[in-house]
Amino acid sequence: MTIEVRFSKECDVEQLLELDNRIWSIATTPAVIKWDTVNEYRQKNPEGSQIVALVNGKVAGYLGYHAPTPLETNQHVLELDIAVDLQYQGMGVGKKLLAYAEQIFRQMGIKKLSLRVLETNTGAISFYKKCGFLEQGRLIKEFYLEGKYVDDLLMYRLLD
Repeated sequence: MTIEVRFSKECDVEQLLELDNRIWSIATTPAVIKWDTVNEYRQKNPEGSQIVALVNGKVAGYLGYHAPTPLETNQHVLELDIAVDLQYQGMGVGKKLLAYAEQIFRQMGIKKLSLRVLETNTGAISFYKKCGFLEQGRLIKEFYLEGKYVDDLLMYRLLD
């Protein structure tokens, strides 16, 4: 299996929208993401704003990123969101996305990557730990999902 990783292009938009609508659930995010139109997705995620992984020309996953705040003193940090299609999980897609992103981010002068993950998303937590992310905090009972309170884990990785 060959995994191609690159910045998103206009031709990826429909597949990215479909992936988002399929992958995000109450088990992985506190507010289920559902896009109504391609234009809505395109406005929020313009060409080049995400890193995508393709397997045989099909979008298998993506990595989104943004500065956590507009403060100049915080611009060395990027907050990530990663989605990998269920059929490609465990095949190295997420690792390739992170490796590619880290190379680019180091060139940009980024020093820290951060992310948030629900405590119930144990597969993602395990993946992030394998990739060197550490827990830096926990928002206790941050969300009330399906009749239960769920912690939100804050994780990070420093880029040397």
